[in-house]
Amino acid sequence: MSEHRPYTYVTLSMRPDSDPHVGVSFHTPRLQIRAGLLMGTPRPYLEFASHEADVHISTTGAGPVTDADLDIAREIFNAAARYLADCELLHAEEPAEDATDTAA
Repeated sequence: MSEHRPYTYVTLSMRPDSDPHVGVSFHTPRLQIRAGLLMGTPRPYLEFASHEADVHISTTGAGPVTDADLDIAREIFNAAARYLADCELLHAEEPAEDATDTAA
């Protein structure tokens, strides 16, 4: 049985004449997720954070909520619901971790 150790993977790609690209992959149960309004502003935020990396999501240009911001928030909500459903399905199909082999 292989051991799956937690990790966070961050990459930065920079090519001439192109915008930089940052990739963040969280593979850890130590992920913290927060949402709320930024202190002193009417601006919502969503944050994914591990010890190694943080991802913050907020409104376009740090301004008022736009129709595009609402669309993105709905996409995040739907993707999170799908992720939960897939995790629940796969978890239900996995054998119990504490089960022992009774074959002799």
